[in-house]
Amino acid sequence: MAQPPKQLQDLEVLITAQQAFPVLEAAFLDAQKTVVLGFRVFDPQTTLRSERGRDIGKTWSDLLRHTLDRGVDVSIFIGDFDPINATDLHRGTTESLKKLNALAETLAPHAGKFTFCALLHPAKIGPVPRLIFAPVARKKIRAILRQANHAGEDILSTAPRLRPWVQMTDGIARLRAGAIPHQHPVSHHHKLAVFDGMRLYIGGLDLNNRRYDNPQHDQAAQQTWHDVQLMFSDPELARAGQDYLLQLGDMVSGAEPPAAPKAFVRSLSQRRRAGAFISPYSKLREIRAAHLKHIAQAEKLIYLETQFLRDRSIARALCRAAKSNPDLRLIVILPGAPEDVAFRGSGALEARFGESLQARCIAMLRRAFGARIFVGSPVQPRSMSDDDVNEDRAQLSGAPLVYVHAKVSVFDDTTAIVSSANLNGRSLNWDSEAGVVLEHPQDVAQVRRLVLGHWLPENSPDSFWDLGIAQQTWAEWAAENETCTPKDQRGFIVPYRLTPARKFGRRVIGVPEPMV
Repeated sequence: MAQPPKQLQDLEVLITAQQAFPVLEAAFLDAQKTVVLGFRVFDPQTTLRSERGRDIGKTWSDLLRHTLDRGVDVSIFIGDFDPINATDLHRGTTESLKKLNALAETLAPHAGKFTFCALLHPAKIGPVPRLIFAPVARKKIRAILRQANHAGEDILSTAPRLRPWVQMTDGIARLRAGAIPHQHPVSHHHKLAVFDGMRLYIGGLDLNNRRYDNPQHDQAAQQTWHDVQLMFSDPELARAGQDYLLQLGDMVSGAEPPAAPKAFVRSLSQRRRAGAFISPYSKLREIRAAHLKHIAQAEKLIYLETQFLRDRSIARALCRAAKSNPDLRLIVILPGAPEDVAFRGSGALEARFGESLQARCIAMLRRAFGARIFVGSPVQPRSMSDDDVNEDRAQLSGAPLVYVHAKVSVFDDTTAIVSSANLNGRSLNWDSEAGVVLEHPQDVAQVRRLVLGHWLPENSPDSFWDLGIAQQTWAEWAAENETCTPKDQRGFIVPYRLTPARKFGRRVIGVPEPMV
């Protein structure tokens, strides 16, 4: 007989960093023995936001020092990145390590044990594609070096993983002759922390000032960052999170992953040893499997909130569910455009490829669901201002975007998944990701109420929540917002526009879809 789902203790559903960062700070201040954390991005100079945090200092460096001075052991695992294709992220990791090293050098002898490292996923593209893509990689390195030399930057200090392909001549950085660079197509994308082996903080939110936003989303569009984290007490899930972080380096290098509770779900890949592969070997695809399972089981309403919807296996599963169940409805909340396209005007091939995949997925879903699907995007209830980036896709319906980075899926009122994984091939097959599946009715209700309710007008009627008619209610509400001036819209949601993504998108033959 199946065990009933266990309710999580002290569950907090945290919407945006304004809610999440103070809770994370308090968890550090309350920790008694150990803190283990792993983030894609972790900047020790991030501003402290809570009153308790500001009582001991201004930045996370001060909070780390205070925690260590109390005798608490702290272990930090930061993601590192391919220095050719993600140079700025690699620079950011390098700078964070320098700050942590400076902190470690000044700790008192009685301080807790402080360990930290940057983890670069060991997967590399195979020898054959390495040769094929070498001209493009060399061109990118030359561009990086030109920029660094022009700025007087010591590139080998700020981006040390470029060292094998760079030589210094009279203080000028140049590409080594005959360089055939390695490229790392995979990253560690999780965001979680474990406190005293008892409490787990998990979701989609990294730690730096760029990620700070509030539930009103009243900053310039390019500063908005809508995200969702959970904090709760559960020794079994906390231990699973801690084991995941402590064994991650071994697992991605080929070690067998430890068993985990079914409520703790992961994505994880390993390096292929040879051949013509661009892709790594997908070892764990538990987040993908959980989505496929609950898509097939959903009866009335699926709600998806994600930065990307680009994985065609997820789209096909949703289409099958729509065909087999004429009562099933779907709500999808996406950013109006990817961050680099909306706010930096990127025309890069990878951006076009990603938009092409998403346009195809949305088109598939609209054909399958017909009038039973609503796809929406959040915007601020104001007109564009001089502070907003002046790009065509930084707005919808004349209002500035709210950038969605959350990764939440809710199936009827029975299951919710909160993780670091987007609904794209990269998150579900390649990158290191972690999340939790909630099945206790009260936990699911709390996630559903707060995540969906965040976007809605005040005092929204029950029709916005009713499993049978919520999709239609959302669609009618968003359509009304689209016809209003921005200041007159109710709540945040307008219809997502597929045409700009379809026009901008470009199919790329021969490149694995999980690249984006």
